[in-house]
Amino acid sequence: MFTKFFSGILLLLTLASGSQVLAHKYFFGLTEISVNPRTNTLEVIHQFTAHDIENTIAELSQEHFSPEHKKYEKYIQLYFEKHFKIIASDKVLKLNWVGIEIVKGNIYVYQETPFKNFLSGIVVKNELLVDTYIKQVNTVNYQDNKIKGSLTFTNSHKIATIDNIN
Repeated sequence: MFTKFFSGILLLLTLASGSQVLAHKYFFGLTEISVNPRTNTLEVIHQFTAHDIENTIAELSQEHFSPEHKKYEKYIQLYFEKHFKIIASDKVLKLNWVGIEIVKGNIYVYQETPFKNFLSGIVVKNELLVDTYIKQVNTVNYQDNKIKGSLTFTNSHKIATIDNIN
């Protein structure tokens, strides 16, 4: 009897710890910023784990938030507009909302703005998810016809400048 009880407890502990394996331990986001000389636009594409974005918005709005929510895209738009900014010549650029896509558990957010300059000197402020997930790391890759590189953002490093150093 004691052996069956002990085996049952061991099985429950194994199952409980196994569920933790399903939760991911790494929190990261990827953003691509590029100048499109053909259209004279600055194009921004963000990629994040969809449930991380949904959990953050649910926490902030204090309501259930999932793709079935009637204002799903609007809440995501507001979140990105508040937590991601590009500053050129001391002026925040208005990033026009293009839309979102959810593919295999990832959310892709598309933004753009008229832009015909080079990226050198641009300031990027990226606070996406870093206040919700202390281990969140966001990488921003950038490219124009003169420079390319990347910036890294964390909870303690939310603002960076694109330099013309390659």
